[in-house]
Amino acid sequence: QVQLTESGGGLVQAGGSLRLSCAASGRAFSMYAMGWFRQAPGQEREFVATISRGGSTYYVDSVKGRFTASRDNAKNTVYLQMNSLKPEDTAVYYCAAKSSRFAGTNWGEYDYWGQGTQVTVAP
Repeated sequence: QVQLTESGGGLVQAGGSLRLSCAASGRAFSMYAMGWFRQAPGQEREFVATISRGGSTYYVDSVKGRFTASRDNAKNTVYLQMNSLKPEDTAVYYCAAKSSRFAGTNWGEYDYWGQGTQVTVAP
């Protein structure tokens, strides 16, 4: 069992930055691949980024070059550094864990989810 808690969301002007954190409780965090997803009002949950057990990352095209996922297994935490934010990045951001070496872009394959943190980017 893994419990995930996101933090770091907020209101920022376009072009600004935020760093989201996702703290995991439970056992063997390092054995999980992690993902970040987001959901804007009235829209489906969208894949943002994934980071493997070993730290390999993959991003949706719309955030490549602006967002960076990382993990600190000693702190049981995964991060999403978001730079050059745009109004279209506004959404609730969720982290998720999959008991696997790698994880993909399909939200249905993840085993555990956090409660989400709101990111609002003003024009």
